[in-house]
Amino acid sequence: MSGTLNKVMLIGHTGDEVKMTYFEGGGCIGRFPLATNETYTNRTTGEKVSNTEWHNIVVRNKGAEICEKYLKKGDKVYIEGRIKTRKWQDDQGNDRYSTEVQCTDFTFLTPKTESGMPQGTATSAPQKQPTSAAAPTNVQEPIGEEDDDLPF
Repeated sequence: MSGTLNKVMLIGHTGDEVKMTYFEGGGCIGRFPLATNETYTNRTTGEKVSNTEWHNIVVRNKGAEICEKYLKKGDKVYIEGRIKTRKWQDDQGNDRYSTEVQCTDFTFLTPKTESGMPQGTATSAPQKQPTSAAAPTNVQEPIGEEDDDLPF
């Protein structure tokens, strides 16, 4: 395969409110940190270990406005996008690099009944509506043991 792929899928908790930047042409950018956690048990000590990774999320235009309105610090959200590294100079003229996730799609996972935004609402991409005609009317039971040790 000669093609390449730059795709990121994250589920995590927001670390801060969405910070907005508005431009003269009417566009805007929203930025916020996202924390993902990994928990495992150390085999030698039996101790439970937890690691947190922070990601810089960038959302553009209408998606940014929706995130600013509905996302609060600590909310759980699904983010889909691509990795982008930016080069910039600090106050002393030193080159600095920032790695960000350019968000192309997102889904709010924290219930928002008090704000009017239903759980699981997504933006940036059209949602596929389930069709009732596709559901089978008679469902057969699986053959074999139902209580197995499969992890899925």
